[in-house]
Amino acid sequence: MPHNNNLIIKNAAIIVTMDSARRELQHHDILVQDGVIAAINQNITPPDNADIIHAENYIITPGLINTHHHLYQSLTRAIPACQDAFLFGWLQTLYPIWGRMNADDIFTATQAGLAELALSGCSLTSDHLYIFPNGARLDDSIHAAQTIGIRLLATRGAMSIGESKGGLPPDRLVEDEADILRDCERVINEYHQPDDGAMIQIGVAPCSPFSVSRELMRDAAILARQHKVRLHTHLAENQEDIDYSLASFNCLPGEYAESLGWVGADVWHAHCVKLNDDEIKLFAKTGTGIAHCPCSNCRLGSGILPLRTMLNAGVNIGLGVDGSASSDAAHLLNEARQAMLLQRVRYGADAVSARAILEIATLGGAKILGRDDLGAIAVGKRADIALWKKDTIATIGAWDAVASLIFCGPHQVDTLLVEGKAVVQSGRLCKTDETRIIEAGKKSLTRLMNG
Repeated sequence: MPHNNNLIIKNAAIIVTMDSARRELQHHDILVQDGVIAAINQNITPPDNADIIHAENYIITPGLINTHHHLYQSLTRAIPACQDAFLFGWLQTLYPIWGRMNADDIFTATQAGLAELALSGCSLTSDHLYIFPNGARLDDSIHAAQTIGIRLLATRGAMSIGESKGGLPPDRLVEDEADILRDCERVINEYHQPDDGAMIQIGVAPCSPFSVSRELMRDAAILARQHKVRLHTHLAENQEDIDYSLASFNCLPGEYAESLGWVGADVWHAHCVKLNDDEIKLFAKTGTGIAHCPCSNCRLGSGILPLRTMLNAGVNIGLGVDGSASSDAAHLLNEARQAMLLQRVRYGADAVSARAILEIATLGGAKILGRDDLGAIAVGKRADIALWKKDTIATIGAWDAVASLIFCGPHQVDTLLVEGKAVVQSGRLCKTDETRIIEAGKKSLTRLMNG
């Protein structure tokens, strides 16, 4: 397992660089020094005492980047009452179950979700935690991430408008808005790492327009910009979302977001399935990002994101697996394949290519999460690198090895490096015993199912 300051990946079959020229290099080496890519060339002489990975039979990509998740939901998959529900009914069924969770459950669910992501080749994920029942805190998610080894952008979510005030969540799951803002400031001050190579960053993320007030949306944006952290929420997810916005705010979701300062290069919104042409132009003009979550949108019958139209307009887009209560799985290449197929259903077979989707899953995610140091295999970038076996049962007969990552599968990453250190090796987690995660998950699940 790589452990020295120097690492060299030798003679890779294919390196999908995602560099400025989008080069795909054959039989090249990658030299990593102190967690940073120092050289890419053929026949690099290994430094003294360097760890060596022989990569003749591997496709190498940047680590995949997940731009939207609710990791706490990893303990609430495939619930019978939710299997055929639309968004609002799905939420109303789940709120009481989530209200039974405690700090240990949040830690366990987050650890399980992060492990699943790592095994799918993900080196950076955002997380949107917006419930804090029974003493749970954002700290529980952050501590879980430190046991797995992938990078985390932990967003401090919130709900403040309960049923009694016209919101969707039960009153016992909402928080006082002054307390929310104070805790946002606390976690930023305690955990946010602003520099290149950051393992933990913090964002500010009121849950949705139907669960927080105008004032909290506005004040959250002001606080985030004072501290130079990113802003995230759900927006325009389905028709119910649009109807709520029109009835409550007399405007469309994109217009509502703009009125409260929720557009700009430091903002990204989840879903955005129902943005109209004017809202798409607004997002493109302001550099506002979108986390596209195709599997969740399919599962909840929310619709198909007009991804091709958005890309043509110049909108910044990354992929998100969303929470496992609505996507049931956290596998970024599967998400990428679903994204590609849905665009072909909507626009035709040439709507979006496998390579374009892979770019969204790497560079696209890095851009909307504000990580200029990630998303590509290029000199000066951090060494977040995924190695995929080139010859597997799933890829027998594939004429285009790079495209096979999207067209074929399912795939599991063989080796995942984060900051040049192995998080996954030979398809197994390096820092944590998977059996312990499974056993802890079973214990939490039994308690939640028994009420």
